[in-house]
Amino acid sequence: MHGPQIYKRSQGKYTRLITAISVLVIAVWGCYALVEKLGAYKSVNTYLRFGIPTVLFVLVGGGMFWLVNRPKTADFLIATEGEMKKVSWSSRKEVIGSTKVVIVTTFLLAAILFLIDVVFANVFRIIGVSG
Repeated sequence: MHGPQIYKRSQGKYTRLITAISVLVIAVWGCYALVEKLGAYKSVNTYLRFGIPTVLFVLVGGGMFWLVNRPKTADFLIATEGEMKKVSWSSRKEVIGSTKVVIVTTFLLAAILFLIDVVFANVFRIIGVSG
């Protein structure tokens, strides 16, 4: 008898791996929080405090293995990886240039809105609408 089979082993490897690792990182974070919460209760012994999160982590790990190897999910992740390879990514220089434009534009708009606010505040104060 063979162990669990990996569906389309050579396809979508990175997308499936990153998906599984991301969920497992969240699971570790959740299990750590659970250990901390269970530690607050004096009636919970050490075996339960660490055993329950460990069992949950193993279940999540098994569930992720099953999910990323389920044909429907695996085919979706394989297609996702294929589409990501088609994307035309901007160069570092283009991203830095665009970021500078956004930052400068944001500051200019903030300055313009500040000046408009000051003008309106003074006009309203002069005509007696605000104090």
